[in-house]
Amino acid sequence: MQPSCNHCAYRAERPFCEMTPDATRAFDAIKVQSVVGKGALLFAEGSTSRGVYVLCEGRVKLSICSEGGKRLLLRVAAAGEVLGLGATLSGDPYEVSAEMLEPGQVAFVPREQLVAFLRDNPGICMDVVRRLSDDLHGAYDRVRSIGLSRARRARLQRVRSIAS
Repeated sequence: MQPSCNHCAYRAERPFCEMTPDATRAFDAIKVQSVVGKGALLFAEGSTSRGVYVLCEGRVKLSICSEGGKRLLLRVAAAGEVLGLGATLSGDPYEVSAEMLEPGQVAFVPREQLVAFLRDNPGICMDVVRRLSDDLHGAYDRVRSIGLSRARRARLQRVRSIAS
């Protein structure tokens, strides 16, 4: 387990981890790092958001529950991603469930410490704003893709029924 972000070999490749040495030391002071096993649930959809998880190693399945009670895979998060960011900053419950697909390492940052850290580091705060904006645009794209594929299927069914 890597105790300090300053010594992480992947730091330069991960946007959230690319901080000044002072900011990295401050981040190290507020995070709680742990090794987690395959199948571990980091947080569950609808549960109270307590903080964010920075995925240092491993992959995480992000899923939601459909109206019928079936789990739907949204996407797989990779090392370097920050999970639970929107819910934590808004104070709302987590919107998705996050489950480890393989053993990995995560850093947990409680909400209060994260907010103070962002207040003290405006450059990182702007990076967080960009991440949230990217997440929102990604969601728009996924909805657009789903809507377009449904519209195409409906149009194809109409063409088939006309041709029959």
